[in-house]
Amino acid sequence: MSGNKDRRTLKEEIALVIQGYKILFKIEKRFVWIPVVKAFLSAFMPFVNLFMSAKILTELTGAKNFKTLIIYAVVTISLNFITAVLKKFAETKENIYLDDWWKKFDLFFSDVNNNMQYEHLENPKTHILRDKIQHTQNTVGGGFASLYWNLERLTDGIFTVIFSVSLTAGMFFLRADGNFSGITGFVNSPYSAIIIVLLIFINAGATIWSSKNEMSQSNDALEEMAQASRLANYYAGNIYNSGGVMDIKIYNQTPVILEEVKKFGENVSYLKIFGKILYKFKNIQATLNAAVNIIIYGYIAVKAFTGAFGIGLFLQYTGAVGRFVLGVSNSAGIIADYPHNNIYLKNILDYINMPNNMEQGTLKTEKRAGSAYEIEFRNVSFKYPGTDTYALKNLSLKFNIGKRMAVVGMNGSGKTTMIKLLCRLYDPTDGVITLNGIDVKKYDYAEYMAIFSVVFQDFKLFSFTLGQNVSTSVDVDTQQAEKCLNMAGLGERLQIMPKGLETPLYKDFEEDGVEISGGEAQKIALARALYKDAPFIVLDEPTAALDPIAEFEVYSKFNEIVGGKTAIYISHRLSSCRFCDDIAVFHEGELIQRGSHDALIADENGKYHELWHAQAQYYAENKTYSI
Repeated sequence: MSGNKDRRTLKEEIALVIQGYKILFKIEKRFVWIPVVKAFLSAFMPFVNLFMSAKILTELTGAKNFKTLIIYAVVTISLNFITAVLKKFAETKENIYLDDWWKKFDLFFSDVNNNMQYEHLENPKTHILRDKIQHTQNTVGGGFASLYWNLERLTDGIFTVIFSVSLTAGMFFLRADGNFSGITGFVNSPYSAIIIVLLIFINAGATIWSSKNEMSQSNDALEEMAQASRLANYYAGNIYNSGGVMDIKIYNQTPVILEEVKKFGENVSYLKIFGKILYKFKNIQATLNAAVNIIIYGYIAVKAFTGAFGIGLFLQYTGAVGRFVLGVSNSAGIIADYPHNNIYLKNILDYINMPNNMEQGTLKTEKRAGSAYEIEFRNVSFKYPGTDTYALKNLSLKFNIGKRMAVVGMNGSGKTTMIKLLCRLYDPTDGVITLNGIDVKKYDYAEYMAIFSVVFQDFKLFSFTLGQNVSTSVDVDTQQAEKCLNMAGLGERLQIMPKGLETPLYKDFEEDGVEISGGEAQKIALARALYKDAPFIVLDEPTAALDPIAEFEVYSKFNEIVGGKTAIYISHRLSSCRFCDDIAVFHEGELIQRGSHDALIADENGKYHELWHAQAQYYAENKTYSI
């Protein structure tokens, strides 16, 4: 990855970091100020002890004033106590807040997903980007997690440098009395201070170079491991998935899975590779720090030997210099880590900032009596992003108020695509869709979406209570929920649910959760659509998982279920179309026939007649219902 990453200027790198911290602050303000407070206290405490110890030692080797020594001791103990209490308080707060870290992060991402343009959610590139983000979070904590920890470490390094400079700055201006030559003369000259500062800067630069290379090579090694890791996670997910484990056991697929994982993991030891990289570069950094420390310690020792300062200041300067070199080295390492982390952060920001090109209108849909909303497709064509093939071509279609329309056709004929356009999950490539004669793009998006209740073919129920799944809300109108479940054909099952509407679905979070069948799930999804009570109800294969008897029950009371709403029904089973007022036949992205069942079946050259008789052979004469 490092070889393919975009080349960014320093200004761009800084802008990315700032943007990341702004989002971190937006998610939770405490994620920013707690690391800073902790870093200040961590850096402050050693210098308090160093400074006060130097004072005490100077007094012991000098005037030996007992009262002064007592004051120094009290001040030292008091400052240590106050700092320790404040630090412990900050750490306790951090531990409490960090429990909510991933929860807040997940909620933030959920909000991003909820507001993301549907086009992006269906795009495979978005899925790959999301997988990359998840993978780097789980393996190296890349992205926001690194921003959080780096903030504390960088702030600690900066405060350490500031405190060190404040305790050592005077050293360069202290000179012993007398004339000195050679090394003793040099350390008492201004040039020695310049050389020491240069050494420090050279060491900082070398540390940045070393850290940068360490992270770059580590990242390349991580990328080599990524495929094996993703593959292992994929198979682990299938093994622990109830459906997956059944197939694996029945067909004894475990050897195949292990062989595939082994294929990607052969001759690759994650710990071995990273161990070598860390050993090499950490040794370089440690050697550089040790060399600079030795030179500076020697400088201080010679200067003390000439009598420039006493034993107390010698202790202060040597201690502060050691902390200074460590602070500079740590800060340099963190600064080098930011561009490396920006590789991961950029993925997150790209995901968060995906553009929403859906036109956001302002018109209200108005509350019309009798669900009097008329929608019309006017010469609409559409092709999915990234493709050159039209999924719909020149579709002109009006949905009559309060009528039931069945939409039929073979797989890939454009039925579901038409529903996605109807619900503004996508906008047409060409043509226009109108609501009561006005382009739907002119309407407020949320208001427009509110007029539809949809049961999609790939619907999703969640591990919430039955009532919450129906109401899609924490608050449940129990009478309305029960009514909708009864209408959808789940009344008898509801009566034996252990907690009624409060019964949790599935066992993901609750041991007493109820596992439901595919048919029951489909009935709950239908009840959810009814509960919303929108003027348009769209059913995309609503009975695909139902047995023939349950399917017949739904069909027989379809008019009761839909009431005065406009209903659009999509199905592969033509036998389910007879209750509809109008039938639209799609083929290869085009509307090729439209009319009643009797009219369409009478057209022996039509597609509907062909499909009807192709299916009819699979029905016996004495089924629960006939075609």
